[in-house]
Amino acid sequence: MARSQKAVVHKPGEGKAFWMLGGLYEVLMSSNETNGAATIMQMTMPAGMGPPAHIHHGVTETVYVVEGTITYHVDGQRLEGGPGTLFRVPADIPERFEPKTRARVIVTYEPGGMEKFFAEAGEPAQRREVPPAPKSQPDVARLKKIGQQYGLEIQTPSGA
Repeated sequence: MARSQKAVVHKPGEGKAFWMLGGLYEVLMSSNETNGAATIMQMTMPAGMGPPAHIHHGVTETVYVVEGTITYHVDGQRLEGGPGTLFRVPADIPERFEPKTRARVIVTYEPGGMEKFFAEAGEPAQRREVPPAPKSQPDVARLKKIGQQYGLEIQTPSGA
């Protein structure tokens, strides 16, 4: 039986990293390294700096809280989580999470490819640390347009 994949090992600080929405988004395993099966990322975010409400079409998202606490809003439910909490959100379900404290999470997207959204929507991280706080609101229209290319529907509140 032929092997289609090989083992992949990354050491800390390897892989691409982006600054976006006031946080540090690091690619731990890209979709290219998993034959498209998954993308694994580590996100470090200040309190209150989580992503806007969104839906991953055709992509299941699993979030593991390493440090800090977050409030997760999934399909109308409000769920709290701290270190060791795991959230799994099926594809096509509205969700968002909000760090209540500085938080670090490991996020797996199945299938992979979501790292391409972060590469296009964010900016290359100058350092492996949380960036300076944003001085303006995010360009949600730009994020929505980029997200559409990756099956990501960013939602805006009514009247926004």
